[in-house]
Amino acid sequence: MNGVEWNDRFKVGVETIDKAHQKLFSIVGKLLQLSEDIERQQHACREGIKYLNNYTIQHFAEEEAYMRYIDYSGYAVHKSLHDNMRDKILPSFAKELERECYSEASIRHFLGICIGWLNEHIMIEDHAIIGKTASKWVHGPSEDVAGSLEKAIMDSARELFRIDPQIISEFYSGEDFSEGKVLCYRLRYMNEEKKSRQVFLVYEVNLILHILSTMIGKEVKRIDKTVAYTMEILSKQFMERIGTHFALLDGTKLERMDMLAFEQLLRTFEKEFPAYSLLFGTGGKGYFAFCVR
Repeated sequence: MNGVEWNDRFKVGVETIDKAHQKLFSIVGKLLQLSEDIERQQHACREGIKYLNNYTIQHFAEEEAYMRYIDYSGYAVHKSLHDNMRDKILPSFAKELERECYSEASIRHFLGICIGWLNEHIMIEDHAIIGKTASKWVHGPSEDVAGSLEKAIMDSARELFRIDPQIISEFYSGEDFSEGKVLCYRLRYMNEEKKSRQVFLVYEVNLILHILSTMIGKEVKRIDKTVAYTMEILSKQFMERIGTHFALLDGTKLERMDMLAFEQLLRTFEKEFPAYSLLFGTGGKGYFAFCVR
């Protein structure tokens, strides 16, 4: 797992913020080292992650105070990203870590999200505070729509995949939650006015193996062409089920479906993030993301 070393490209130019970011990178780097030390792993990581959580919350408060001080126009969106990390992502992973007794896999899940979030958030959203970049969260999600969509996704996943999803993040920005071990699908829909809508589904490999093993009553151990094709069919069925719960794609027709490499998915996020970009956990079975543009 790479991407935890601080360098000057992360500098925002505000001393207190830059020092806090350097410390966050240092903490995550040490946790990554501890996760590879089996004998010290559980106790040391538990204490280290508690410290990381507390320091992150402290840093958010300080950074938000600075944004208010300079009357930053993007404050509301930026604060919502902080709130999402503090109130959803960190508590959700804390539960997984405890449930999995701070196993190496659960720690690396957590650190993968932290590393991706830090890189993206600092380079884009924090640099936007001082005008170096523009925020990629151009379209903030409507709370009413987001809540209904989340429920439709969770209900459909229970019905079709026989899993119990929990929302992890309402602002998924392409964090690598499984060290690249995912399958990504893009579904392109078109309405009568030739306006398109794209849906991206990202499944952790472990989750796919669990879903298919449960469905056929026999252990599926690896991803092959048959598994990838089966998930393509299931993804179409998943979207149809979501449509029975929530009018997401009314008046549209599926025009095309592609399987993407994770790097290709990230490239679709280069200019802006989808208005609805959700990450779900499934109680230790694996993660999946649902993004609508």
